[in-house]
Amino acid sequence: STQSTWGPFFNRIIEGRFSCFTDMAAELEKYVDQIVNVITNDGRNIVGILRGFDQTINLVLDDCHERVYSTTDPPERVMLGLYIIRGDNVALIGEVDEDKELSLDLAALRAEPLKPVVH
Repeated sequence: STQSTWGPFFNRIIEGRFSCFTDMAAELEKYVDQIVNVITNDGRNIVGILRGFDQTINLVLDDCHERVYSTTDPPERVMLGLYIIRGDNVALIGEVDEDKELSLDLAALRAEPLKPVVH
């Protein structure tokens, strides 16, 4: 069988042994009580502490905010507090490296807003 250098999770995908929700839930368990960045299908960028999730990858984030990017102004930080994101709207979930996060100069950052995912 073909082996990926990306690790066992991706090897299961390549070998066809990936059960979307079961394997994803197992991977997400590592992120509970960690700061995560969620990119939604409609292009939103939400950062918060992952408090829980279910089998359809509905997410519960605490102490979270949305970063709204602009090409002319620094990112706007919109406080959301406790927030639920439907699993079918999740495009990407990643753990935030807190040291790198603190070293970012957001005031100098400019970026195009993400476009929504088109199916």
